[in-house]
Amino acid sequence: MAVGVAISSDGKQYAGKITWFVLLSTMVAASGGIIFGYDVGVSGGVSSMDPFLKKFFPGVYSKMKEDVEISNYCKFDSQLLTSFTSSLYIAGLISSFFAAIVTRNYGRKPSIIVGGVAYMFGAALGGAASNIYMLIIGRVLLGVGLGFTNQSVPLYLSEMAPSKYRGAFNVAFQVCVNIGYNSATLINYGTVKIKGGWGWRISLAMAGLPAAILVIGALFLPETPNSLIQIRDDHNTAKKMLQKIRGTNDVQDELDDLIEASHASKAIKQPFKNLLQRKYRPQLVMSVLIPFFQQITGINVIAFYAPILFLTIGSGESASLLSATVTGVVGSMFTVLTVLLVDKLGRRVLFNVGGIQMFVSQMMVGGIMAAKLGDHGGMSRGYALAVLILICVYISGFGLSWGPLGWVVTSEIFPLEIRSAAQSIVVAVNLSMTFVIAQVFLAMLCHLKSGIFFFFGAWVLLMSVFVYFFLPETKGIPIEKMDQIWGKHFFWKRFVDGGDQYLEDNKVEAA
Repeated sequence: MAVGVAISSDGKQYAGKITWFVLLSTMVAASGGIIFGYDVGVSGGVSSMDPFLKKFFPGVYSKMKEDVEISNYCKFDSQLLTSFTSSLYIAGLISSFFAAIVTRNYGRKPSIIVGGVAYMFGAALGGAASNIYMLIIGRVLLGVGLGFTNQSVPLYLSEMAPSKYRGAFNVAFQVCVNIGYNSATLINYGTVKIKGGWGWRISLAMAGLPAAILVIGALFLPETPNSLIQIRDDHNTAKKMLQKIRGTNDVQDELDDLIEASHASKAIKQPFKNLLQRKYRPQLVMSVLIPFFQQITGINVIAFYAPILFLTIGSGESASLLSATVTGVVGSMFTVLTVLLVDKLGRRVLFNVGGIQMFVSQMMVGGIMAAKLGDHGGMSRGYALAVLILICVYISGFGLSWGPLGWVVTSEIFPLEIRSAAQSIVVAVNLSMTFVIAQVFLAMLCHLKSGIFFFFGAWVLLMSVFVYFFLPETKGIPIEKMDQIWGKHFFWKRFVDGGDQYLEDNKVEAA
């Protein structure tokens, strides 16, 4: 059965429809985002639970409860506590390079399965932890899982999706990230009330449930046509798969483009080395700067440490977890809105609108905290509510722009011959920046205090200017033709050849 939507793009009419088969396949793959979002949500939540802190981080608990002289901004400044959060991301950074090898040589599906299994073991170890070593080892296994799934899932979605609706299909990954985050904050809100102080174990162990669903679902996933051609050189099977996912027998044009891209890919024996060639300079820059900017927006200030942040301004333990849940729901609503808008308005418009929201709201939050929250005491209820509302505005901007589009753009701009290598760089930069921010944020909060919001706001302004001038529009362009958009761009055309004529012939606008 197929949904009757014609697929037309780039001056070439690819026959086909959005089929239920491709919808179900991409839904299963996109659920890999749930485990990423769940971890982000659960980490900050359990870090604000008294029983968890008393068991693993007694020094932090003592500062929070007993040291009346310490600044509001410095109560949670502990390298051991930040190591609990950030150890996952350094493991993910390293494993993403191994994931690139698996994805390129064995396919997207095996990489998804390996990631899901590793994540399941990590969740089990974290939930059963009796000492800090078990806790950290569990986090490392979770990191391996995220390294593999974050490398393979966006590629899978891009390669299965029709080009005209690729943006919407890829935003599904971020939707699932938000589902995971919201699930974690709701579970934390419930488990913190469990008498006996063992609720944190449920929060950590429950991460294994979405991982198990992902693994079971991935066992039944088809491999992408791109991967079938690249790895097995099986044109007949790839053609049958294309016919199945497009809902038509007329797939020869798309198949020919995939075969041509595969031939170019096989000529590249060292994709990481080739990525350094001048003609790939735009893709290399984007593979580094987009994930770098995505993490330096300050979103992890909210995502990791929202409960701790709300505790800092004077909310109670349950109230801080509830506030984090509210902000998560707002982010999810606007990410779903992005699904509807990304292939109509394009990527650049959403980047610009979201950037303005994020910049203004961060400046206002920093101003309120600078004026109303000192080193001791709390913030009045009215101002605390204003901070919560402004953080919701900030997260809605992130949900419209850098949240989903950071994954969408980087999953669609790389030619097949460097795609796995470039995507592994995206994941590595993303996770390394996440690691750095997770590791230093609590110390930055202690030293910069409210100025931390001005710090991240300045970065949002810089990245918005970068997108305005240097990111071409990618809406509606087939993934196997994406390398040709750079030839029309005022800056990138000096690095590439052959793009002008293609874009002129097909009347594709590139800013």
